[in-house]
Amino acid sequence: MAIFLKSDRPQGLTEKEMTEALARSLQGRELNKVLLIGPDITRLHSNAGFIVNRYYHMLQGKAEVDVLPALGTHHPMSEEEIREMYGDIPRERFLVHNWRESLVKIGEVPAEFISGATEGLWNEGLACEVNAKVVDPSYDLVISVGQVVPHEVIGMANHAKNIFVGCGGKDTINKTHMIGAVYGMERMMGKDHTPVRKILDYCWENFLDKRKFLFVLTVTTAPEGAIRTHGLFIGQERDVLEAAVELAQEKNIDFLDRGIRKCLVYLDPKEFKSTWLGNKAIYRTRMVIEDGGELIILAPGVHRFGEDDGVDKLIRKYGYCGRLKVLELVKENEDLRQNLGAAAHLIHSSSDGRFKITYAVKLLSQEEVEGVHFAYADFDEIANKYEIDNLVPGWNRVNGEELYFIPNPALGLWIDKNRF
Repeated sequence: MAIFLKSDRPQGLTEKEMTEALARSLQGRELNKVLLIGPDITRLHSNAGFIVNRYYHMLQGKAEVDVLPALGTHHPMSEEEIREMYGDIPRERFLVHNWRESLVKIGEVPAEFISGATEGLWNEGLACEVNAKVVDPSYDLVISVGQVVPHEVIGMANHAKNIFVGCGGKDTINKTHMIGAVYGMERMMGKDHTPVRKILDYCWENFLDKRKFLFVLTVTTAPEGAIRTHGLFIGQERDVLEAAVELAQEKNIDFLDRGIRKCLVYLDPKEFKSTWLGNKAIYRTRMVIEDGGELIILAPGVHRFGEDDGVDKLIRKYGYCGRLKVLELVKENEDLRQNLGAAAHLIHSSSDGRFKITYAVKLLSQEEVEGVHFAYADFDEIANKYEIDNLVPGWNRVNGEELYFIPNPALGLWIDKNRF
């Protein structure tokens, strides 16, 4: 039984409404052991933390429950992050996903299928690998919780992506990211049925016992940091994803009447500690910034480039040097060929000279920032110059200069409707 819950109220669904829906999703199930898959701190505003916590307490005393954060390539969550996001769930119930280890290959997506999905742009097969816990037969039910929101690799995040990328292995992650980069993120962001979505749908339809999985999808916004859950969609089939996509396209895509000449994006230090994550500021604004414009990324918590030490070294080595240059480097360098996800990230994170990208930081040096081909600025100087504590989301005018302010790039996609 699928559950489709939406609210037209500005404040969204109440905790009571959501809790009742979660309880309904468990009715009639005989469960002895359950795996809860949720996002990490980079999806703090998904409200997945609340949902996973509620499920844990509903099941406590009735079933053994483990929690597996869908890290993808991200750094493991700290104890402080786990407490902030997931509340009072005991720390020992949390498992750690490693995208290089503890994996099981459960199938292969044929080259012919991928070629068709990508319009002939990618002609290799893909190994579908997942964390061994995802297919551990001791679990009666796997509940995958997460937010549907515009995404640079797949178009709209979550559903099968939470399992096959969030809990996936090297080949799956590297190739899906590179396929997205080769196909073009601007062709995909904010849309369903993209090449990467088709590939992950293939994995979902062919390699798992769907009866053992339950998707719990949210659509949220967070004005002034307060989470508003506008939709909650629970079920085993694709229809819950499609309903969530439709609502997220309404709530999380901003079509502007004109382009932005200067854009300031703030990265919450709780969520963004690397450019691997922080470059969402680039992905989500590239369709609205004017040619010759500037994107200033206010990044007080960013202290490294990659979430993974190996990827961090690759970013420092090659830098964000543009799509054509990266494709050339992939041909010439084995380390990039073995880390296509990193190569894809380098492509995604460059404006290809169309607009200037400035990182305003506290914890990286000017040499480090400029070494990866971004412009450098001191965070405090920019914060004072533009009076960021007084900025409102959207258009502002500071000292006679017009700018557009985005307090959290992870929650949306901004598009100049004249160029869409």
